[in-house]
Amino acid sequence: MIEKLLDEYTKSDCAVAFSGGVDSALLLYLAVKAAKNNGRRVFAVTVKTALHPAPEEEEARRAAALMGAEYVKLEINELDLIRDNPPDRCYICKKNLFLKIKELAKSLGADVVMDGTNADDTKTYRPGIRALLELDIKSPLKEAGLCKDEIRKMAQKYKITAAKKPSMPCLATRFPYDVRLDEEAMSRVWQAEEYIRSLGFYNVRARVHDDVLRLEVDSDDICRLVHMREEIVNKMKRLGYGFVTVDLEGYRSGCYDKGGII
Repeated sequence: MIEKLLDEYTKSDCAVAFSGGVDSALLLYLAVKAAKNNGRRVFAVTVKTALHPAPEEEEARRAAALMGAEYVKLEINELDLIRDNPPDRCYICKKNLFLKIKELAKSLGADVVMDGTNADDTKTYRPGIRALLELDIKSPLKEAGLCKDEIRKMAQKYKITAAKKPSMPCLATRFPYDVRLDEEAMSRVWQAEEYIRSLGFYNVRARVHDDVLRLEVDSDDICRLVHMREEIVNKMKRLGYGFVTVDLEGYRSGCYDKGGII
């Protein structure tokens, strides 16, 4: 199914929104494979924004080159559009971001733009999907019904280095809706998560509630996190947080979207 879709979408030159994560990496790999059969080019478009953890540019460039794609970096400052962090933030942001990607793709001669949305994304609150549909952005992984676990297995099969990377969504998801966003606050929360990951934790979210930092890790890792509480609390307080808590429910995606809590 995915191969048939990509064969159709690569009848002309195309662009893939390439974050460097497992979804977009698998999509890029398969798109390049299909495009070669059709004698077409694939552009890997990596977007640098204020709302997303900065991708390792050299790593993304190298990965795209190894797959046979042409790497392009696009810088966008979309924070002013959603600084008040409204509930439809994702829609506003995606609409702006993919309008810019489509403009870039057109200038490169690419008729089709694709992204790594997968089938699991349709089961949760994802207002950004509406923007993708409005702009006719193709999401082959979703169209083929591929969920996250299947995507990781396929990525491992093809020896894609991003196969084991944890998900890294927009940094605005660390704050409740309607809480004003700023660069300094997002930088601090990113530093907090990077520190926890450096201690050997896989899925990590640092959710901000005023002066309280609520840490989420995988359920099996909660005891280990608590055991390391002294050094973790010291680090978080040096970052400026007054209180540090551990969420006993463990890591879960989109928790602010459930019952109005993010």
